[in-house]
Amino acid sequence: MDFTFTDAQQAAAEAARAVFADVAPEGGVPSPALGVEPVASDIDRELWQRLAKSDLLGIALDEAHGGAGLDEIAWCLVLRESARVLARVPLLETGAAAFAVQAFGPDELKRRLLPEIAAGRLLLGVAAHGRTGHEPADEAVTAEPVATGWSLTGAQTGVAWAPVMDLVLVPARAPEGTVLLLVDPRGAGVTLERQVSTNGELAGRLVLDGAVVESSWQLGPVTPDGSNWRAVRAWLIVGVAALCLGLGEAALRLTSTYAAKREQFGHPIATFQAVAMQSADRYIDLRSMEVTLWQAAWRVGHGVDLVDRLPLDADLATAKIWSAEGVRAVAQTAQHLHGGIGADLDYPLHRYHAWAKHLELTLGPAAAFEQELGDLLAEHPLP
Repeated sequence: MDFTFTDAQQAAAEAARAVFADVAPEGGVPSPALGVEPVASDIDRELWQRLAKSDLLGIALDEAHGGAGLDEIAWCLVLRESARVLARVPLLETGAAAFAVQAFGPDELKRRLLPEIAAGRLLLGVAAHGRTGHEPADEAVTAEPVATGWSLTGAQTGVAWAPVMDLVLVPARAPEGTVLLLVDPRGAGVTLERQVSTNGELAGRLVLDGAVVESSWQLGPVTPDGSNWRAVRAWLIVGVAALCLGLGEAALRLTSTYAAKREQFGHPIATFQAVAMQSADRYIDLRSMEVTLWQAAWRVGHGVDLVDRLPLDADLATAKIWSAEGVRAVAQTAQHLHGGIGADLDYPLHRYHAWAKHLELTLGPAAAFEQELGDLLAEHPLP
């Protein structure tokens, strides 16, 4: 298949680069290494509005709802650019939730929410990590049918930027399967406990104690096989892989620039064979991250299950494995080649390292997806 980007996709990437051009990795906020408080109490609202004015928040939403009418690949290109500067905006979470509204939501909900998302006036989060972060997300909350909709009981942890989200997409286990619901994090029966994520950003633990969600906030029917949540998870996986790729590219570029200027024994350390070999290995990692990302994103966007191939979940697992292991390796090598300056809080590398660790473990570590891929290979042996 041809992974050459279309003119529209390339234009989206160029527009994103223009918006992020003056965003510094430091972000004008304290270091995540200092204290136990979040680096900031809100997202970068000014940057969020600039993204909206550039039509990038609705990049993959239908034009009828104020979007640009592109696809998941264009969305991933924007995410990639955002990660290069560690932009403090919920492009991943709001984007994945918006995809779910567009794919599963009733027409009335689409008309109400999607234009507001594209215009930057509505922030949507996703509860994706389960009660403790280990169990499947759609098993952490129980949904019992009531007269007006659903009564929710359970908890979700590590919900990114939950305290400032307007709505949070919560997968829940109903008697007949998985249901997707949009929950007001400040509604009755909901307790929001503030948390701080690995990269120092604001997060929250969402505790639901009989919170009633009306059926008008339900995205699609209950699915016995959980395919609705798996679709949201697929968008999150390719989105995280895009963030890992952008972050890794920026970290390696920062390292290459430093190694070309840092001299030892009268020569730039970039000329030393050991340094060059490590940098080359990380470049190969990034190219592997890239090809597995676009393979998975293409299949997600086109909704195809190719003949005589493994199912989509195999490509998603492969992309997540490469992104998690790749971004960890790039961050470690960057720290190693920088030496002591890599730990200097006035230098941006430590922030890239914190974000890399956070993204590596988002949705689960590489080992969990290696097991998932192994199970798929056992179920679908290649010819």
